[in-house]
Amino acid sequence: MAAGTIALLGLTACGGDGGSSSEDTVTLALVAYSTPQEAYEQIITAFQKTDAGRNVEFTTSFGGSGDQSRAVEAGQPADVVAFSLEPDMTRLVKADLVAADWNSDEHAGMVTDSVVVIATREGNPEDLTDWADLTGSGVEVITPNPFTSGGARWNVLAAYGAASDVGKDEQAGVAYLNDLFANVPVQDDSARKALQTFAGGKGDAMLAYENEAIFAQQNGQKIDYTVPDETLLIENPVAVTKSSKHPEEAQAFLDFLRSEEAQQIFVDNGYRPVDEDLAAKADFPQPSGLFTIADLGGWADVTSRFFDTDSGLMVDVERSIGVAVEN
Repeated sequence: MAAGTIALLGLTACGGDGGSSSEDTVTLALVAYSTPQEAYEQIITAFQKTDAGRNVEFTTSFGGSGDQSRAVEAGQPADVVAFSLEPDMTRLVKADLVAADWNSDEHAGMVTDSVVVIATREGNPEDLTDWADLTGSGVEVITPNPFTSGGARWNVLAAYGAASDVGKDEQAGVAYLNDLFANVPVQDDSARKALQTFAGGKGDAMLAYENEAIFAQQNGQKIDYTVPDETLLIENPVAVTKSSKHPEEAQAFLDFLRSEEAQQIFVDNGYRPVDEDLAAKADFPQPSGLFTIADLGGWADVTSRFFDTDSGLMVDVERSIGVAVEN
């Protein structure tokens, strides 16, 4: 089971006139991938100030997206699950823990967007601004392990798509991935841990969510980042589990995640909102060559082609640099 970071967040219901008894309080378990931890903590506080959330407490668990999904599959309690990428939700649909129609709403089940960026040291002393720069001799690139981290899978597919002309030249894309990962000195199990490694001084560049680079800057870390012209749109799913003991409260929290208030909190933390009105006002760069998972064939196809632990393209890439891949 995944060893995600677990915390208890809540406001204890108060007694007295106009108050609610502790018997009215329910506790929701939020299991999420690592990078939006700060945003979710702020959103939980905001939700608890609403009528729907005033008697709701939370336990939270944050970690690598794949690890978190597998943990819920193995029995970790969860009322709301928020992952980096759709296959981690699909795993729970197959396990009958999330409804098959989880993505039937107007946002296709997504709660935030982002893009893959190239982060560098402040001032970009190595002048690393595009994909071709990352495979140069002596360049060290930080990215997590794609067999544990959702962020790493986005990074892999962004790099492949850019190098292969969005899948038109698979050979060029695979060759690029081999050259890129030959320059990766360490692969952490989550995007947040990869950021910690980079912030600690390891590497010349880091592949990251745009929001993670913004988070680093907001927290005083001396990094810059570039949004490449050719990069991948990141779409992050959320759902209520079928096993939730408090489905009404869990759904109320999920609905709040897409409210203008919560979406603005996501924006403040560097995420691109799924709220279209807010997205039109948000000041995010618009890369000219932005592509999507659908452009690469969809998640079912790319998961099998790239990340199957027996035959995926990344198995050979990892083993060529001595990284073991568990079946």
